[in-house]
Amino acid sequence: MNYLEEALSLAEKAFKRGEVPIGAVIVRNNKIIARAYNQRERKQNALYHAEILAINKACKKLKSWRLDDCEMYVTLEPCQMCMGAIINARLKNVYFGAKSTSDLNWKTPATDLENKECAQILKRFFLPNR
Repeated sequence: MNYLEEALSLAEKAFKRGEVPIGAVIVRNNKIIARAYNQRERKQNALYHAEILAINKACKKLKSWRLDDCEMYVTLEPCQMCMGAIINARLKNVYFGAKSTSDLNWKTPATDLENKECAQILKRFFLPNR
């Protein structure tokens, strides 16, 4: 099976529904375990990118947030948000059909408030034998 063709058929669904036409599938052991397409307009949710939805479905199916033995096929190069999710889910590889033409180097201003309590709770959580 051509996994990118399956992602493209999902992108076609998105297109017909007035969404940006992006489709994604996640494959494990040569079998599609999750498929999704953009649904930001329909759901009015900025997070409903095809990649995020596919990751969510794969995590539910495997009952794990670790997808380290999975690969993603997506019709467009993932944005920064989706790439962050891909990295966090530990996907083994990502294959995309088209390179993004948008400038992904913009940044939202961020300020480090250097709050000791915020750092301390994280340190406590990761301590051995907590």
